[in-house]
Parts: sequence; C-alpha cells; structure tokens
Amino acid sequence: MIRIANVQKSFKDTEVLKDISIEIEDGEIFGIIGQSGAGKSTLLRCINGLESYDGGSITVGEQLVDIKSKKELRSLQKRMGMIFQSFNLLERLDVYQNVALPMKFWGIPTNTTDAKEKIMNLIRLVGLEDKVHAKPRELSGGQKQRVAIARALVLDPEILLCDEATSALDPEITKGILALLQKINKEMGITIVVVTHQMEVVKQICQRVAFLNKGHVLAVGRPEQLFVWPKEREIRDFLREESDKLPTTGVNLKLFFYGEGNQRPIVTQMSQELHTDFNICWAKLEDFREDVYGSLVLNMEEKDLEKACAFLDSKDVTWEVIK
Repeated sequence: MIRIANVQKSFKDTEVLKDISIEIEDGEIFGIIGQSGAGKSTLLRCINGLESYDGGSITVGEQLVDIKSKKELRSLQKRMGMIFQSFNLLERLDVYQNVALPMKFWGIPTNTTDAKEKIMNLIRLVGLEDKVHAKPRELSGGQKQRVAIARALVLDPEILLCDEATSALDPEITKGILALLQKINKEMGITIVVVTHQMEVVKQICQRVAFLNKGHVLAVGRPEQLFVWPKEREIRDFLREESDKLPTTGVNLKLFFYGEGNQRPIVTQMSQELHTDFNICWAKLEDFREDVYGSLVLNMEEKDLEKACAFLDSKDVTWEVIK
C-alpha cells in the first residue's frame, strides 16, 4: 500500500530523515515509534504530501507522492484520512457539522439522503449518536478524538494516518480509541499508520512497527520481536530496560517466554534438575494483541551458568547473558 524508498529530508542544515526505507502492506496496522525528534511526524507528513522531501520516493498504491503536482496531490490526499493529537475540530460547529466538513471542502453535497445517512452511520460507528448536536467544548478528550476519526472516514479513505492520536488521553480512554481503530481496520479494511511514542499503543494494535532513531530506521518487525527481546541499545534505552537494576555479583541470565512457553514451570524444573537455587531479580509480562510475551532475569553463580544454558537449550527456551 505504501512504499517508502531512501527518503531524505532536511530543515535548513538539520537532516531529519536519513535514507528511510519502509514498506507498509495493504490492510495492516503499522506503527512508527521512537523518541521525540526521531522524525516520526515528519515522515507521516511526507506520506500525505503535507511536507516535501529532498530525496528518494514515496509511493501510495501506484501513485507517487509529488507535492509539485497539485492535481495529483489533491487526488492522493483524498485517499487518506488524518487524525491528530489536538483533534483539530471547529468549535463553532457541532459533531454532525464537523464530521461533514471534508465533504463540503471537496464540494460534495451534504444535504442528500445518502450523505446524511453516511454521516450518521459514522457518528454511530464511533459511539456518539447521543452527541450529534453537541459542540466540541461539551465533549471530553476521547469524544473529540472519536469525532475526528469519524471526520477522517467521511471521504472513504484507503489509509488512515494517526499522528500521536492518543497522546493527550488517559490510559482508559486510549484503550477505547485503540479498540475503535482495530474495529475500523477489521471491518472496513483500511490501512492504518500510527505515529506514537507510547508503547501501549504499539502493543495493543500494531501488527508491525518501524523504530526510528535520529532520522534512521533502526529496526522493522513485529512489536513482540523488537521490544520483548531488543537487541539494539537504542531500543533498550527507549524501553528503559532492566540493566541498571540488576545485581552486580554473579551472572545474570535473561529468559524469554511466549505462546505455550508461558505455561511451563521452567525455572522450577531447572532448579530441581540442577540441584541449585536461582534468584529471580527482574521479570515482566506484556500483552501484545491478546498474546502474552514475557522475560525474566535469573542471577546465579558463574559455575552454574554452563549447565543452566544447556538445560534451557534442551527445553527450547531463548536466553542471553546480560553483560
């Protein structure tokens, strides 16, 4: 659906995007994550033509993103819906009028029976049928974002771009918004690209993710692959991994669990079979789209390391020694 190839972008003397290459599949929910200043939002704005780029190419379907051609850019942007952290609703308009606004911008009649039904169906989809005539000041943050989502869908886009869409919301409201995005993706088949710095967003809805660091793509893959067993130091730093909390004596051995591996009493079996004790000094479980992945760190004497690793290999448990 979206092919980003060797894209470069600078603001004056500051290089913001450095040879970015990513492919986003049709119908998937794809996350772009990283620290503030990594280039996430700039990349998103390049995808929908709000920003130009200095080198490389971005293709949506078969259409090249070329901001020099206003006609092509207008056609491209009609295929995309966009939602922002700040909602961008017009205060003088009610919910119905805000949702209908893109149709007016594009010269599409909003007073026909079909148009009215479409707008109301979208308002029902986001769960605001009882707020049709409410003004933005009468809505909560989560309700405002639901209006923004309905508005982004009114032109039947193929792609929904979300720029920090849940950053201003509390965790419980965020869960509801993410569930709504999953529903839209599943029922309407819309490709969703999510820019965020929130791990909970990535874990709950993203099928794949790109991790950006200082304008570079550091890694692309499934969230559970990148974030449960992060190999890159920058990702570990982003996740605030456990290294500064571990014992400085003995050896620290990290184990990774997923799927059926979560159900096995591996540590107990290893302690009994090897006739030794281990200290569990750090552990976490994470829910990725209803699958639980986990890791824990055992501290042991150095003399026990070799036989512990051999035991784990025999049980097909992934492990690494934490330096």
